[in-house]
Amino acid sequence: MDFKNVKFEDDKVIIEGAKNFNIKQILECGQCFRWDKITDENYIVVAFGRVIEVLQNDDEVIIYNSNEEDFNNIWLKYFDLERSYDDIKNELSKDEILRKSVEFGYGIRILNQDPFEMLISFIISARNSIPSIKKTVKKICENWGEKIEYKGEEYYTFPTPQAIKEATLEEIQSTGASFRSKYIVDTIKKVNEAIEVKEDMMANREKYEERPEILDFDLEYISSLNDDECHIALQKFMGVGAKVADCIMLFSMAKHSSFPVDVWVKRAMIHFYVAPDLSLNKMRVFARDKFGALSGMAQQYLFYYARENKIEV
Repeated sequence: MDFKNVKFEDDKVIIEGAKNFNIKQILECGQCFRWDKITDENYIVVAFGRVIEVLQNDDEVIIYNSNEEDFNNIWLKYFDLERSYDDIKNELSKDEILRKSVEFGYGIRILNQDPFEMLISFIISARNSIPSIKKTVKKICENWGEKIEYKGEEYYTFPTPQAIKEATLEEIQSTGASFRSKYIVDTIKKVNEAIEVKEDMMANREKYEERPEILDFDLEYISSLNDDECHIALQKFMGVGAKVADCIMLFSMAKHSSFPVDVWVKRAMIHFYVAPDLSLNKMRVFARDKFGALSGMAQQYLFYYARENKIEV
C-alpha cells in the first residue's frame, strides 16, 4: 500500500500518508484525457461513470464526491494504490541515466483505466496533440455519454460500446476525429459484434463448435493474453499500430512491459540511450530488453521528463 490510512467522511475520501503520489504528474503524463485542472494540486477527473475532485495537500489526498464503496471498488485500483512505487523507483534508479527522470517524476503512477475508453482515445491520439485529443474525447462523451452534475457543472461519462453503437461516420467526424473517424466506427462495430457473439455463446453453449473469429476483438479476451500476444491482438483493430497498442496495454490492461514510443520518448531515448537513426520498433525492443517488466513505468518517467524539460535532439 502506498498510503498509511484512509478515512471516509460525508461525500469524501481522505487518503493519509500517500507516497509516490503527485496528482499533477499522474494526470499530465499523457496517460489519460478526462481531467480538468483547477490548480496544480486540484483536478476534476471523470472515470468509470463517476466524476471526482482530487485535492492534494502534501501527503494528504482528498477525493471529493466519493465514498467508501467507490474507493474500494474503483479508486484504489484506478490510482494503483496497492502497488509500492518505492520498489519500482529503486529498481529503475539502478540505471544512472534513468534516475534523473525518476526523481523528476517522483509522483507518477500508472492509472488502471477502462479498455474501451483507452482503445478509442488512443486511436484518436494518432498524430494529435493532447489538447486536441481531450477536445475530441470530450465531444464524444457529450454526444453519447451520460450526464453527471457536480457543483453546478455538467460532465459526461465515456460511452459504453452499446451506447455509441449507432454512431455514424459523419457524427464521429463532427467530433474532430478527422481521418481517424473511419477507424473509430469500425472499432465500435467490431467491439459490439464481439460482445453480442460472446453473449449469444454463453446463452447457447452448444451453438458453436469452434471459437468465432470475431471474438478476437473481445477486449476481455485480449486483456487475458500475455504481453506479446496482447500487443499483436490489439493491432487487428483499424488505426492501432505498435505505439497505440502499447498505450492501451499499459494504461488499461496492466501490461507493464509495454513501451510506447511517441515523439517525446523518442527524443529521450536518443538523448540518453540510442543512435538517432534507430527505428521506433528497435527503440521499443531496446527499452523492453533494458527495463523488462518495468518498461512501462520507465516510459512514463522518460516521457514526463523529456516533455517538461523540452528535450531536443
